[in-house]
Amino acid sequence: MPLHIIHLSQDDPKKCTARKLQKRGLAIIHDSMRRLPRRGFLLDPLAGEILGPDDLVEINRGGAIVGLDCSWKKCDVSFDDVKAKSPMLKPRTLPLVLAANQVSWGKPGRLSTVEALAVCLILLNKWEQAREILSPFKFGEQFLQLNKEPLEAYANASTNAELIDLQWEFFDKPDE
Repeated sequence: MPLHIIHLSQDDPKKCTARKLQKRGLAIIHDSMRRLPRRGFLLDPLAGEILGPDDLVEINRGGAIVGLDCSWKKCDVSFDDVKAKSPMLKPRTLPLVLAANQVSWGKPGRLSTVEALAVCLILLNKWEQAREILSPFKFGEQFLQLNKEPLEAYANASTNAELIDLQWEFFDKPDE
């Protein structure tokens, strides 16, 4: 499955997982929004809808997964800008998992680009590709081990609603 990443050059280049994926031919980097896929899903940690089994129909019809490589400090503004310029991409968030990257280790939902893409692939039952994109990173195997139980449960969910409920079996539900 092709993986697309919008790269905004906001982070330390030495820690950039997107560029490393590109160098290994594992992802397509877009430095501008002109050539983005026309349909699919934009991974947005602030989106109100979760990516899951209900989205497989769109994926199977050629819908793309698009990650945004930006600084967590500029997340709000960056996502608003991308959504305004790419209205055909549907924003989706991911179920909670723990980050294993060196910057955000152990923080729920604070994923690097490669971790977020790997979660997407696992949700779509593309475990082999998820392992492949994580393999160049020292934290890749640790990410899978750290999140083994929730990822296996998430991959077996049959609806997005089930996926939303499942995450609260592994993580504390926020007060409403």
